[in-house]
Amino acid sequence: MSTLTKGNITVPEREELLNVLKTRFGKNMNRHKNVEWSKVQAKLEANPEKLWSLNEMETTEGEPDVVGYDDKTGEYLFFDCSAESPKGRRNVCYDHEALESRKEHKPGNSAANLAAEMGIEILTEDQYRFLQELGKFDLKTSSWVKTPPDVRKLGGALFCDRRYDKVFIYHNGAESYYSARGFRGCLKV
Repeated sequence: MSTLTKGNITVPEREELLNVLKTRFGKNMNRHKNVEWSKVQAKLEANPEKLWSLNEMETTEGEPDVVGYDDKTGEYLFFDCSAESPKGRRNVCYDHEALESRKEHKPGNSAANLAAEMGIEILTEDQYRFLQELGKFDLKTSSWVKTPPDVRKLGGALFCDRRYDKVFIYHNGAESYYSARGFRGCLKV
């Protein structure tokens, strides 16, 4: 992740990021039909803290891209669209409580902590399933998804992946972590 102060991004970083996002946007029009890049860019330029979060998504290899527009809120939705769970966000347990519960062999962080630090949300199961309609993701990895409070209260957490051309949802102890499991984020701009 960037060493910059949260919310700040340098002019060269901003220009480079906007270039990367614009190129990705153009190459993946199936993800955002009827969305114009110029409107997305105007929103981004008006919200520099969102650019910072997108830069964090990019530097952790999430390959963020526009996947929709919310007519009710007037916000564009960016999801991590990397083929596999972002490399810079793997080897993490689910949340801070799970991290603290480990007595030995603690991971470096949790998905929930990282998402909060980056200013993004962990994808919900519905968002994850929607992403999978746009392409084939997590064929070799898996991604934590937002876990309902009743499941989390019992010590569990949910994750998803795509195998055998189907999207699966699973459960695991929230304190578990694996080199092939990370998380995907959502940013509303």
